[in-house]
Amino acid sequence: MLFKTLILLAGTAAVGHAAPSPQGPSADGIPRDVLTQIPSWGPNPTNLQLHLYAPSTLTGKPSIILALHGCFGTGPGHAAMTQGFQTLSSSRNFVVLYPSSINDNNCWDVASLSSLTRDGGGDSTGLATIVRWASTTFNADPKRVFITGSSSGCMMSNVMASAYPDLFSAVSCYSGVPAGCLAGSPGSSPISADQTCANGGIRKTGEEWAAVVKAMAPLPEGKGKGKGKGREWKYPKVQTWHGDNDFFVNYFHNFEEQLKQWGTIHEVEFTRNETSVPVPGYTKMVYGDGTKLVGYSASGVGHVVPQHEVVDLEWFGI
Repeated sequence: MLFKTLILLAGTAAVGHAAPSPQGPSADGIPRDVLTQIPSWGPNPTNLQLHLYAPSTLTGKPSIILALHGCFGTGPGHAAMTQGFQTLSSSRNFVVLYPSSINDNNCWDVASLSSLTRDGGGDSTGLATIVRWASTTFNADPKRVFITGSSSGCMMSNVMASAYPDLFSAVSCYSGVPAGCLAGSPGSSPISADQTCANGGIRKTGEEWAAVVKAMAPLPEGKGKGKGKGREWKYPKVQTWHGDNDFFVNYFHNFEEQLKQWGTIHEVEFTRNETSVPVPGYTKMVYGDGTKLVGYSASGVGHVVPQHEVVDLEWFGI
């Protein structure tokens, strides 16, 4: 079963991207309307690669979406699987960043202390540098920077929201685990990792999970909301998706633990289910008034939950 799943993931990640012809570079020198590789953007401690898509209609202070692939994947492969973002980027004025991890079977490092620490020199540091570079290059609205990812990309989305909460306003990720769930594992891929987390064996209270999040980014002096010892980061709102037929990353516990983690961070509790939302077979799980945390449980869906780009953009507010 594991071997077949790996083949499936590797196959979907290898899909090519049929990009339109470029319209020529803009003032920033980056071609428009085509997936473009960026050779350099600043410090890159783990040798990440970067492709991006910027529409020719980009104006004013656009939004930025950081979109992260799963294990065995690439940025271009993930772009091919989420083409709805490129299609909608023109009318909704945003740039999509598609980085690639080239280490540990192309999985994002969500296990090492360096990556689970703000500015620690791991994958998370490289991704933060990409976001800052893109925000400056495209003169983006700093309050309209978002992150999404699938599988390993979802795991890293939760880590980025924890280690760099000041960079993102919202998260929407698919088939992941709580931030810090793989801490201390020898690797982050299905081949190198301790499987306890993926199998649903890491269970914590909401308060314990919240402490894991807050430990990734100690609050600098003068930052955050509140006063004195009560100051804290303003964390991005979170939307997480998981298929109940996922036996690759255990649904029953990892989905619950993610919701527990972010529910505690945002101080919201489960309030209601909305069935057949956004489509039949899906259930929307609302926490509080639904503005800070929601989950989507997909009945009969396995590890690869299809990206719902329109719902993601609605959650992002773009």
